[in-house]
Amino acid sequence: MFEGYRYAPRARAAIARSAGSCALVIASLAASFAGASAQTQPAVLYHNYCSVCHGDKGDGRSRAAAALVPPPKDFTDRAARRDLTRERIVAAIKYGRPGTAMVGWTTQLSERDIERLADYVLAQFVRRESLGDPRGRAIYAKNCAVCHGDRGEGAVWAAANMARPPRNFGAPEAQSLTRDAMIAAVTHGRPGTAMAGFGTQLSRQDIAAVVDFVRTAFMAPDISGTRAHGGREADAASAPAGVDMTAVFPNGLKGDAKRGSTFYLANCATCHGARGDGEGPRAYFINPKPRRFTDEAARARYNRVALYAGIAEGTLGSEMPAWNKVLNEQQIADVAEYVFQAFIRGRADAIRPADR
Repeated sequence: MFEGYRYAPRARAAIARSAGSCALVIASLAASFAGASAQTQPAVLYHNYCSVCHGDKGDGRSRAAAALVPPPKDFTDRAARRDLTRERIVAAIKYGRPGTAMVGWTTQLSERDIERLADYVLAQFVRRESLGDPRGRAIYAKNCAVCHGDRGEGAVWAAANMARPPRNFGAPEAQSLTRDAMIAAVTHGRPGTAMAGFGTQLSRQDIAAVVDFVRTAFMAPDISGTRAHGGREADAASAPAGVDMTAVFPNGLKGDAKRGSTFYLANCATCHGARGDGEGPRAYFINPKPRRFTDEAARARYNRVALYAGIAEGTLGSEMPAWNKVLNEQQIADVAEYVFQAFIRGRADAIRPADR
């Protein structure tokens, strides 16, 4: 969103190749999004529609950035903080930016979801430091910002003059920090670093408040299953031998493939493809590539149990989110049943979307 940019030749070619799949997906989205979007969290909307270009942290550092000239908007820079208003963000999501790669989403997102998405971008990336408990923010400004910086990325003077620079809370490695570990660090300090303990100066409640502020305002939002902690290689290595393809869903669930097809085409086909071949219109920008359910290896591994778990919990080391944040158990079973019947067993032609 929000500055003029265009697709580089390589990206244009990829988009042209996927035009057929894209048409199917968009037609399905227009017909089915109203039912699904009411449940979708703004963080998931951002992940599904925006992060491929603007990045998980809203800084424009995505895999697609190299193919866009100029690169996507960095919502976290000072110019964005100065120029981007809620009205401007809403308008860009609705209508796109003519002559750029930023398209309008009014055919796929409801008015309410566009507003929720704009509010999420504004709060999480443009004005993120305004998030969190005001008390925690005040404590941070008084005691922590001098070293860690106003935005939690480390003050310039500190990085240049300390043997071990202060923690950058926006860095990927900071995501492994637990709340308890951070409270301990603020209370007792960090031996061998310039981080002093504040246990004698701040109350327990104040320490908890400042830690919660840091976690809310500076550390990347949690979208389970979307961050890389491993890779497709590790996933493949864990494939069990002799998979039981007759295994049923957990908790006595029975999936409805027709209902599942509607959701799949509206939400999954953009990456996995309308034919389950991993050739969705978004796949060009994703690494590792989306799962190809039509491969022989996938057909030998993915029974109903594995599909249900993958959809529910996401896939580490990939762009696959955890849909249990959005869908209930029955809906997950419905999508898994569709994938199982249509692609693992190759019966897509026998399945039609449920009547609405």
